[in-house]
Amino acid sequence: MNKSELIEAVAKEADVSKAAAGNVLDAVLGAISKAVAKGDSVALIGFGTFKSAKRAARVGRNPQTGKELKIAATTVPKFSAGAGFKAAVAGKKAAKKK
Repeated sequence: MNKSELIEAVAKEADVSKAAAGNVLDAVLGAISKAVAKGDSVALIGFGTFKSAKRAARVGRNPQTGKELKIAATTVPKFSAGAGFKAAVAGKKAAKKK
């Protein structure tokens, strides 16, 4: 599913126009991107958590020449799936908390 197909599915499910669904999707993705870029985490209970993670500097290898090269440290986005999302993908019902 690509972005336009997702917008169409959201518009149909929420009974709104495709333009409105597209604007909402862009706003949600933008808010998540800004929050993670600032170093905050975004937790959507049952779906998952978006956060940033630091990746240490390391030595890599060029696969064509075999020559070693230095890879700089960087910060990357990370997503951890929630229990409800994992259960939905596995085709099971999510376990309820006691």
